[in-house]
Amino acid sequence: MTNEIEDKGVSTHAEINSLNLPPTTHKFKFSAKSKSQDGDVALRLFADVDDLHEPIDPGEEKKLIRKIDLLILPLIAVNYAFFYIDKTTLSYAAIFGIRDDLNLHGTQYSWLSSLFYFGFLVWAFPTNFLMQKLPLGKYVGFNIFLWGFFLMLQAACNSFATLGVLRVLAGMAESCSDPSFMLITQMWYTRKEQPLRIGLWYTANGAGIALGGLLGYGIGHIRGALASWRYEFLIIGALCCIWGIVIGIFMPDSPVTAKFLNDREKRIAVERLKSNQTGVENKHLKAIPSHLFLHRFQASPYQIVEAFTDIKLYLFFFLGVVGNIPNGGISNFGTLIIKGFGFSTLVTTLMQIPYGCFIIVSILTCVYLNDRFENKRCLFILIFLCPNIAGAFGLRFVDPAHHVGRYICYLLTGPYNAAFVMILSLQIANTAGHTKKVVTNAVLFLGYCTGNIAGPFFYKTDQAPGYNLGIWSMIVSHLIEVVVVVAFWALMRAENRRRDKVQAEEEGGLEGRDLDATAFGDLTDRENMNFRYIY
Repeated sequence: MTNEIEDKGVSTHAEINSLNLPPTTHKFKFSAKSKSQDGDVALRLFADVDDLHEPIDPGEEKKLIRKIDLLILPLIAVNYAFFYIDKTTLSYAAIFGIRDDLNLHGTQYSWLSSLFYFGFLVWAFPTNFLMQKLPLGKYVGFNIFLWGFFLMLQAACNSFATLGVLRVLAGMAESCSDPSFMLITQMWYTRKEQPLRIGLWYTANGAGIALGGLLGYGIGHIRGALASWRYEFLIIGALCCIWGIVIGIFMPDSPVTAKFLNDREKRIAVERLKSNQTGVENKHLKAIPSHLFLHRFQASPYQIVEAFTDIKLYLFFFLGVVGNIPNGGISNFGTLIIKGFGFSTLVTTLMQIPYGCFIIVSILTCVYLNDRFENKRCLFILIFLCPNIAGAFGLRFVDPAHHVGRYICYLLTGPYNAAFVMILSLQIANTAGHTKKVVTNAVLFLGYCTGNIAGPFFYKTDQAPGYNLGIWSMIVSHLIEVVVVVAFWALMRAENRRRDKVQAEEEGGLEGRDLDATAFGDLTDRENMNFRYIY
């Protein structure tokens, strides 16, 4: 019967089940064919599935984790700082006079903010599939160089149209950033370790805000032949280009091919991910073989189909939208809101530094508490949304004459970054099957783009500097976010209980589960009954 399975080229539970074979043949089995063609790339490191039992000394593992941290986290963190600085260059350009120099009127400034995310949106799916097919580290480095190049070109713009086109192209180049960082985190760290690591590199978001304020202050003092906003684009764009080259050289494509690890370290790096039940990487778009369908049908990419029939995908999409409507507004209108408190242009740039520092403290506190209290991710999302809701209500109702009070309320809108870190960690921890991960990643960031596109349009020019509609958009978005997170929590908890009940009734019970057999089969979370959701 096993030969019947192998002859048909079947390698996943879903395909085996569809053959209507007796239950005893349903157990997943590694074969040479599944290893080389359909399994996770991690299987290349092991001559036999029994090699997955290679003992790991805790001290040796701790040393390896430190070695991985010292390379991977700084590369992502610095990159993420540039990612955020890049997104806020338009905000600094606004207070340096770009609106007057380019004669921007009406909603044109808001459109420039949103066009960046239109480019992000258009290229979200293609870039995610390219990340699956191409060497990940080199692909990311190439795109970072491109976005720096497009940013430098924006310094030469003299019209809304040319700047708009370059904003779209920059958004397309940057669309690989967050999804690639999540894939990299997933292929190097266990599910328990992921929130802390995401939090560490995501703190660069706050560092980017603070560093952007310092750069803006310094650039504002340049007295050259060009306007200050043009120097902003040139200097930050050049720094991004340089960092793209660094990423392309030093970022490994996966633990399997990492040059900074020896063979023993590679095997340990992969072995320790076994409990994730999500694999490391698979370069094949997973399709159901056509012989499993009526002959008139072509092969169907079943992991893509499964992704779009999974309610989690839509919950993550909505979380991407409502989590980033506030971001789309604050990242582009934050400097204008602060300037409305009565500060000068240069002081306004410096007032962003405390905001960035508060974001860093919020993220580190959130991931530390989550790690300390056994991964209660949904709970900490809800806790760290509370300051944002309070701050947004404060911006709406505190008297405009109370500048200090309103600035404190503005600072309180920062911890949504900590909540979004937890959302990112929920997505990568709860999606298995490499193609399904790629699709779910892309859809989450479609929501991310949608929120960032919509956000700036709630900030009406005639409502400056209070921007009442924009502040209400923050309040409503965060309240919807609370509802979606609670729904996700309830659904994942119910599914885990269902799986526990089913497996408890099987031979061997919960304790008899064979986790090795499913760890690197590139099974989806729905196919793999050994998979448990984290919430």
